Amino acid sequence: MNQQTQRLCFQGQAGRIQVLRDDPVGSPKGSAFVAHPHPLFGGTMDNKVVQTLARAHVQAGWTVFRFNFRGVGESEGAHDAGLGECEDLLALIAQAAPQGDLALAGFSFGSFVVSQALGRLQALAREVRSLVFVGTAASRFEVADIPADWASRLLLLHGLDDDTVPLQSVLDWAKPQNLPVTVVPAGGHFFHGQLPQLRRWVHRHVQAMALEAGDATLSNVSG
Repeated sequence: MNQQTQRLCFQGQAGRIQVLRDDPVGSPKGSAFVAHPHPLFGGTMDNKVVQTLARAHVQAGWTVFRFNFRGVGESEGAHDAGLGECEDLLALIAQAAPQGDLALAGFSFGSFVVSQALGRLQALAREVRSLVFVGTAASRFEVADIPADWASRLLLLHGLDDDTVPLQSVLDWAKPQNLPVTVVPAGGHFFHGQLPQLRRWVHRHVQAMALEAGDATLSNVSG
């Protein structure tokens, strides 16, 4: 994403995980992990939406890790329909950010993978301060429900004209959980021509969640 991007490798269940790390200016608020779209349809950590999500988090003060799921790029292993990919994400978090606050973002298939990891992270008492799902693949996969404690921290963005994942499928997934969906007029699945706006929406959300977390910490200290 920039000249300071670090190229790293971590160990997953299927072997090496290829990772890119970007650091913010100043002390980071925590660690953000961005999951890419479907590997069998060309999805990689270099996808333009994934890069946009990463840039928004860096600008909001987070250290960001993008990574290739197993079988993509230099990551070892083979596609595992989301199960192994969830393990990849959890292994990366455990090694790259064993403590501290987390922010998680996923695009399409990546949102499905992130959703599968949330319950495991909650059981480990990891604090997820911000969630961003873009083009959530609700028509193609069993996207897990968002833990109730974290539902208010989710920004759910979907294009009105998405012809890969119909908007209605996302509404059907979100409605029982009372999750608001931000619908982008004229937005397609890949948000062509709207990536700067996408970055601004995500940046604003991530900053707001960080401020909310800070206010909660001050409240607990004063109490």
